[in-house]
Amino acid sequence: MASLSMTRYRLPVMSEVKAARPVRVFAWLLVIVIAVAVAVLWITPWVQNVTGSGRVVAVNPNDREQRISAPVDGRVVKWYVMEGTKVKKDDLVVEFSDNDPQILERLQSQREAITMRLDQLKARVANLSQGIGGLQGSRRNSLDAGLARLQMAKENVRAAQRSLDAAEANENTTKLNIERQRLLLAKGLTSKRALELAELDHNRAIADVDRSKAQLTAAEADRLAREADQQRIETDFRTSIENAQGTAASGQGDIANEMGALHRLDVQIARQSQQKIYAPRDGTVFRLLAQPFSELLKAGESLAILVPETLDPTVELLMDGNDAPLIQAGDKARIAFEGWPAIQFVGWPSAAVGTFGGEVMLVDATDNGQGKFRILIKPDTKQEPWPGRTYLRQGVRANGWVLLRTVPLWFELWRQFNGFPPTTAMSEPGKGSKDGGKKK
Repeated sequence: MASLSMTRYRLPVMSEVKAARPVRVFAWLLVIVIAVAVAVLWITPWVQNVTGSGRVVAVNPNDREQRISAPVDGRVVKWYVMEGTKVKKDDLVVEFSDNDPQILERLQSQREAITMRLDQLKARVANLSQGIGGLQGSRRNSLDAGLARLQMAKENVRAAQRSLDAAEANENTTKLNIERQRLLLAKGLTSKRALELAELDHNRAIADVDRSKAQLTAAEADRLAREADQQRIETDFRTSIENAQGTAASGQGDIANEMGALHRLDVQIARQSQQKIYAPRDGTVFRLLAQPFSELLKAGESLAILVPETLDPTVELLMDGNDAPLIQAGDKARIAFEGWPAIQFVGWPSAAVGTFGGEVMLVDATDNGQGKFRILIKPDTKQEPWPGRTYLRQGVRANGWVLLRTVPLWFELWRQFNGFPPTTAMSEPGKGSKDGGKKK
């Protein structure tokens, strides 16, 4: 202040110098603009985002590009479509023929021969089954008859045993009678004739005992023979039945083999019968890959490429590896399609024109080999619908902006000037914070 007073004292004319009015107005306007700019930067919201580019794809594998293949080795006879033809499901696409024009007749002849062998094998197995049933019935009858004979032999053994017991008792009785007669003869109480008769009865009794023993031995032998015969019958029939069952099982195996051959032949006939190939679903013929009659094709080679009608279009974007960790399923996005006029205000999605709302449905777990991560974005049903299938054909290029958290404009400028990446959470999802790392 002292220097200024001195200056004015020394240069009194300076006190009479004033700034021009336009300068003062401009200065005040500049101050106001700066203040307004600071206020705007401080209060204006900005939506952080990460960008990526990609194309329209089909998430459903059935909606992706399909190849119509040759069912058998052969040649194309006639195309019923051209490239770009729109087809419906089961529309005729191409007529195909095998290299051998007589292949169907020969396959039919083979089938008839296999069918005849199969009928013969079935008849043989049926006869064997009936024979097995007959053998089992015969075994039961033979065993029942043998068992009856065995019971008779056992009864004969018991009868012979009883006869032997009676003969031995009679022998003891006659022996005692002889001794009694001898005592009586010694006392003179009986005649010698009586003693001779008693001795005769004793000799007969001894003969009866020997005869009974022989009968018992014969009865035992017959019983043993009957038991052996029962075992032989059981063994013979079991062997015969097992042999028949083995033959029947072998016949069943032959039937199974013939049935397998018949099924394989039916598959060949079915393939050969597909001389006309039809569209597997609605779509557009993209490419025809074979020329009629000029190319020999193998089974499985592609004949044509069909692009199905995409019912649920999805955008596939490739994101930088620095941005992929910031994106999660459920994040909102804005999409601009190639061929569709659009003006995108990155920080203010609500002011965008010609872009469409989307929602992240998938983030790949690994990159594509070049450091890029694929994400899939589906339409956001709460916002305006995407363009129709005429515009969103598979392969249409698209640009996308995945929307992150909302920050003040000054913060975004400060971040951009310093080269910092956007941040979406205070910690890794699922760790650190009570809200699980949700966006703020």
